[in-house]
Amino acid sequence: MAQLVKLQDYVSRYQKDLKRYPTQFVRLKRIQWDRMKEEWESGEKITIWDQEDPVDVEEKPHKGFLKRIMKFTHKKKMSSWEEDIDSEGKEDIFHQINEGITNHGVEEEIDSEESSTFMFQPTILYHPQTIEDLKRMYMDQLFQFQIKWASATLREKSYVNPKYYRDSLLRAFTQRLPDSYLLFYYPIFQIKKAPVEIGIIILTPTECICIQVLEEEVQAVFVEDGSRFWKKKVGKIDKKVLSPLLGLNRMESIVKKIFKQNEIDLPIRKVVLSRNGYIDYPGSSFGVEFIDKRKYADWFAHLKKNPSPMKHMQFKAAQFLLNSVQTTSYNRIDEDEQVHNIPSMKSESFEEERT
Repeated sequence: MAQLVKLQDYVSRYQKDLKRYPTQFVRLKRIQWDRMKEEWESGEKITIWDQEDPVDVEEKPHKGFLKRIMKFTHKKKMSSWEEDIDSEGKEDIFHQINEGITNHGVEEEIDSEESSTFMFQPTILYHPQTIEDLKRMYMDQLFQFQIKWASATLREKSYVNPKYYRDSLLRAFTQRLPDSYLLFYYPIFQIKKAPVEIGIIILTPTECICIQVLEEEVQAVFVEDGSRFWKKKVGKIDKKVLSPLLGLNRMESIVKKIFKQNEIDLPIRKVVLSRNGYIDYPGSSFGVEFIDKRKYADWFAHLKKNPSPMKHMQFKAAQFLLNSVQTTSYNRIDEDEQVHNIPSMKSESFEEERT
């Protein structure tokens, strides 16, 4: 699963400590899948499970995790899906353990809310008939957990638009791309003190992919018609729409500037994406891929095939992008105080009315 590093202008766990959470996510995903699978195969609910809670992971050595890696490496038979999970980013996980995870310069205060809010504990909601059904159940619950991590920290929280839980493109990227991919989904950047919403950014270990989505009516045909406007054809109806290249070029300009200022050497690839429509671009646009309904399946299959583990330059690019985004959130403590104060406030006003 691609890791949802930034969603809109929501506060993100990854902003607090980018060095820790990517490897923690991979570890948590692996361990909880094995727990859920063992529970399904045995038919018995596992109440005690040898795992590292995220709270403990932040403060304890990673002996259990290293032991578990060695155990899984010697398994003779694994499904292809499990092999993907086990192999993705393994090399970088060891690098992070050795050099990064034990260095907590910005350690967050830990309390009971940490485990309840951020500990991923999937449950078997019904009894799946096949391992594939179990995987789908697991991935759906993990997707919900990813949105939690991309919209809340221990101290802060952002209001999540419910549409993201139903967003099929967001699900496709998070559920089907490798763990080593870092996803920025419609982030809002602060450019000269002004908020600028852009499209989708995927940071792979080897490149930065900027994606402008062009999806409206099903079977719509988009025809390039001048530099600023394109023509959208749905049946016999023609309508002008803003050229997706405007937003795409603006996105590239913002990313390229951040990369240049911080000496980030990562190639940028530009994509105009329409999963449910067709793109007719008779001209030539250097450096832009036009992916429509006819090409989407092959393009996505190729996108999934990147065996590289997470790289230092990828982390560096993600960190400086996160440093430039806008975040809108509220303080959890303030919310709790307001909730606790509401009854007393009502009581006082009621007494005043009686007197």
